[in-house]
Amino acid sequence: MQKYYTRPCNFYYGNNAKKLINNKKALSLAGNPKIAFDQVEIIIRNKKKLIKSSYHSIKNIKKFKKLLLNSVKQDLKKITSKRKTSLGIKFNNPQIMGILNITPDSFSDGGLYFNKSKAFKQALHMIKSGAQIIDVGGESTKPGSKTISKKKEWSRVKNFIIKFKKYFSNIPLSLDTRKSYVMEKGIENNVDIINDVSGLNFDKKSFKVINEKKIPFILHHMQGAPQTMQKNPRYDDALLDVYDFFEEKINSLIKKKYDKNLIIIDPGIGFGKNLKHNLRIMSKISLLHSLGCPILIGTSRKRFIEHIVTKFDTADRTGGTIASVLYGLSQGVQLFRVHNVKEINQGILVFNKILNTN
Repeated sequence: MQKYYTRPCNFYYGNNAKKLINNKKALSLAGNPKIAFDQVEIIIRNKKKLIKSSYHSIKNIKKFKKLLLNSVKQDLKKITSKRKTSLGIKFNNPQIMGILNITPDSFSDGGLYFNKSKAFKQALHMIKSGAQIIDVGGESTKPGSKTISKKKEWSRVKNFIIKFKKYFSNIPLSLDTRKSYVMEKGIENNVDIINDVSGLNFDKKSFKVINEKKIPFILHHMQGAPQTMQKNPRYDDALLDVYDFFEEKINSLIKKKYDKNLIIIDPGIGFGKNLKHNLRIMSKISLLHSLGCPILIGTSRKRFIEHIVTKFDTADRTGGTIASVLYGLSQGVQLFRVHNVKEINQGILVFNKILNTN
């Protein structure tokens, strides 16, 4: 039994994209007239896990054999469909999600915003710097971190959430948690999005909470748990295995009557993945468009940057973060979860201006 995967590639941007789409020489990516593609990579994996791929013009797709043709047509429908907006989020433009860890031990900024007044000031700073969404978390999920109690986690973020929604009711607030108790408390206090790094695998009650409230949800991939996820992670193929995980989860959620338009996917760079795995996923991330959901990536300050730059590593890894964000942007990724909002926003604005100038 073979499985087919369709990855859009050979992208065009701005007015060039619009012209090609209007002349039916290219297809729009995720219904966005500012980015188009005229080729696809067809990846085939069989039951023995052997993988082969080939590149094709969209004009030649009609020549495919029936089984492959039907699969590619289904994928193209998802790839080109417009992503539904929720909470005022417009996926035709890149969205920046500012990271706010109210923890003493997060991998990059642990302890910096543990004080509630400092946390609120940082959120304000990120909004002024261009963040369209704030993602707040009260439990570290860095490699080797330990799980804390649900009540302790909620106590860390409770006052911030209440104050934030009082003063910034129009700014979407995402709650980074694996626990249904914290999700429920957050939703009661007007949190707009749930971000579960476990992909709903940590707490069996989590799906019931998000489904009852019909709240937007970030479906994140992680192999293993934070305590052990970086101890020799293994995949048959990281890109395709992550894709299959999302496909299975999304189909399962749809069967349970959860609205697919509320799902955002995050491949979980650095979560149970080594450098080779991260690069495989990032380099071909446009494959995930054939799932039909908005894509979020969180590469900010991640260890894979150090593994690439070695002696040129810096404390905040801004250069490596910007590079990964801009590559994602060129591949049609819609959301970017980052620490240094102003610097990333600056990079996106300049890159987009150049990209969309004829």
